[in-house]
Amino acid sequence: MAKGLFPRAWVKKSFYFQARISFVRVNYLFLTWLTVLVGSWVFYVQYSAYTELCRGHECKNAICDKYRRGIIDGSACSSLCDKETLYMGRCLSTLPNNQVYTGSWGDHDGIIHCKLGEVVHYELGEEPEPRRETPVFDKPTRGTSVEKFKEMVFNHLKSKLGEHANLASLVSQILSVADGNRDGRVSLPEARSTWALLQMDEVLLGLLLQDRGHTPRLIGYCGDLYMTERVPYGPLYGLSLPWPLVSWVPSGLQRSMDQWFTPSWPRKAKISMGLLELVEDIFHGTYGSFLICDLTAAHFGYTDRHELRLTNTQAVVSEEEFRRTMQALKCETDADCIYGADCHTSCDLSERRCREEPFRPNLAKACEALKDYLLRGAPSEMREELERQLYACMALKGNAGQMNMEHSLILNNLKALLWKQISHTKDS
Repeated sequence: MAKGLFPRAWVKKSFYFQARISFVRVNYLFLTWLTVLVGSWVFYVQYSAYTELCRGHECKNAICDKYRRGIIDGSACSSLCDKETLYMGRCLSTLPNNQVYTGSWGDHDGIIHCKLGEVVHYELGEEPEPRRETPVFDKPTRGTSVEKFKEMVFNHLKSKLGEHANLASLVSQILSVADGNRDGRVSLPEARSTWALLQMDEVLLGLLLQDRGHTPRLIGYCGDLYMTERVPYGPLYGLSLPWPLVSWVPSGLQRSMDQWFTPSWPRKAKISMGLLELVEDIFHGTYGSFLICDLTAAHFGYTDRHELRLTNTQAVVSEEEFRRTMQALKCETDADCIYGADCHTSCDLSERRCREEPFRPNLAKACEALKDYLLRGAPSEMREELERQLYACMALKGNAGQMNMEHSLILNNLKALLWKQISHTKDS
């Protein structure tokens, strides 16, 4: 009897063991299939996003086609399209119609910007529609004289910056840039490229500020494709956390983490002086006053010599344009009166219109952006005075034009304090 029970028990255990192996095998196959499916989907999504965002070849083809047809010309056209010595490197684009790449041109390393027409979406299996392009190279028209083109440029600058005595010299500077092949005259294709560039506020503001060393220098252009010098270090400070962690890290801790990976204090002081000098130069500058409407650290970088560079001029707007925009803005509360990230005005409730005067001047916002950056690691003998001056600076209110004396005094005191600390160091 015992002999008969043993084989039966063994068979049951063997069957149970085989069933368990089959179950594990099915689970393994299912998980493998699920992993492949999810991985393929993630790869497809990433590849689709990349191919939509990174279309440098389309940009180059469109520009070179217009160059070869004689529509446009510029200092970089021959190198880009004929000699092929201007290369596009890594894609940095965040918008499909605004292509951004690292670039190399001879001894120059830079950043290449190129505009593309509107992206047309289509379903899989459908034929894509032709790309809708904005006719940006239709001005000036054939037969336009150089004098007429100068008048066009002058009126465009006047509409952007307002009436200023120095506009004529700015026109001359722009015509010098327009002469891409340096033959002493501006051809119609070169004029078309220059006109297209001037329609982009970031290019115009870059040209205004590059002589003072505040923005990356324009190296070359072809049509509305242009290359600026590369700023090796950026952002000014801060860590880019992976998106799953952003919501889990408290804002206070994140602000502290932002200051962990920064240069030594004397170098931070030199970089900070660069931002203060930028504020000084755009406050009643040569071509009027400008407002910095987004002082996010990502919009700034610095060079090997620790000189500040404004890497995103879209954060800057002329006071003339700001006033015009705010005057046309309807409002119910003060919260409706905002331009960019942090240029605020108040709401005139009787008129239901935004007022023109900004709440805070550039200097107050710059000091707020620099507070944690400068106070961390500051020498003990000047930390208290530095903190006092930064808070006095942050307290500035209203339009800086109404308080020139106070604005200048605080700015000069802060620059003098920083310079006193670093003037004897090699970082100065």
